[in-house]
Amino acid sequence: MQHTENTTIPRGRGGRISSPQLRKSIEQSEKFEGLEKNVKHFELLTLVKRSGKQAGFTSKMIELLEHYMILTRQIDWIEGSQPIVYKSQYQTAMDLGISDRHLQRLEKDLFKIGAITFNDSGNCKRYGQRDPKSGKIIYAYGVVLTPLALMKAELEALVQEQKLYKDAWMETKRQVSWHRGQIKSMLAEMEELPDAGQGAFNNQYDVIAVRYKTTMSLVDFRSMLAKHQDLYNSVKEALESLYSSSKTSKESCKADSIVGHKQDTNNNQFNKLNTGSSSSNASEEGSNENSVSKPLTSIKEDRFNTENETHIILKTGIQHITLKQMLNVCSDDLKDLLPREERPMNINDFVDAAYQYKSKLFISQASWGRACQAIGREGATLCLILADRGVSREENRVRNPAAYFNSMITRAKAGDLHLHKSVFGHLKRENTELAANINTNSTQQRKG
Repeated sequence: MQHTENTTIPRGRGGRISSPQLRKSIEQSEKFEGLEKNVKHFELLTLVKRSGKQAGFTSKMIELLEHYMILTRQIDWIEGSQPIVYKSQYQTAMDLGISDRHLQRLEKDLFKIGAITFNDSGNCKRYGQRDPKSGKIIYAYGVVLTPLALMKAELEALVQEQKLYKDAWMETKRQVSWHRGQIKSMLAEMEELPDAGQGAFNNQYDVIAVRYKTTMSLVDFRSMLAKHQDLYNSVKEALESLYSSSKTSKESCKADSIVGHKQDTNNNQFNKLNTGSSSSNASEEGSNENSVSKPLTSIKEDRFNTENETHIILKTGIQHITLKQMLNVCSDDLKDLLPREERPMNINDFVDAAYQYKSKLFISQASWGRACQAIGREGATLCLILADRGVSREENRVRNPAAYFNSMITRAKAGDLHLHKSVFGHLKRENTELAANINTNSTQQRKG
């Protein structure tokens, strides 16, 4: 007896497995009406690169997408056409230097984010043909890039959002940089003030002054900015408080009583070395001569507040210096600030001139006040005069007069500053140079 057996032979699926996403993407691609007028298809690739990971594109996905875009033509992106890449998977994988499995994974990732779809043949083979005259695709089976055109509005919005984020990040960076510069500047200014207590502020600044990183989020960056703003306000408030309570304000550095002198209207230049009166009274001339040759510390009595201050000031040797010697040391520019009056000069004239001249040497108000507190107004004036002359000397020229001025104050506090020696040495050099010039001129005249 013969038996027959019915067997069900499984049929091969033969083609890509369908899915709701695949069907939807194919339907949308068929409704494609082409790119907008004057829009090039490579502009889509630019949007992809600019959006990058934010839109889900990895570097390898972008590389593959760029390879496919090159294989399309502008005519494929107009109404009635579709950009289809029908190059085989093996050739594409070889061109990119990857395996066909890797290529399939990249295509799958591009399909998931909605950048491509597929129009394969029954066996997933890819092929097609173009019209040799028009270049338009007659038929093709492969990777369809139409969904990328449909993502254009989404990618543009994402790129704009990235731009706004970047602008906000850079603006925050600029504000942090500005606050850092201001904080460091004020802390440097506080270093010149006695008992400013900037150490605590320095520690706070070191904590927040971390290096910028491009990977830092905007939220973290704005938090850093808020900390800088708080420290900036604290340092500024402390600095203003120090100045308001300082004993060496602008007025305290000037003369105790300022007399309104008449302006000299004569065309003849007034000789500041002649500090005597034009009167014929012999007693007045003697008085004037005594005032210019009088030591600086004896011009005004009870000028020292404490024994320690007295010790520091006297150790500088200013009690050995007279007004006439001080005048001879002054530069011509500084002498121009002295009053042009027919009256005896006093120390206040030099103090006022030095106070006006300090900005030319970039000496700050804080440094001037510190010097007045340490060695008195007369000592501060002498230090400024010597710093000014140091700028113009040929040997060992002073490059930074403000720093040189501050160093003299520091040396004075340590008891190592001897102003009288500097003044006498300068006068001696000038006399030696003057004598040498006179001898040279005399010799030349004799030879002539």
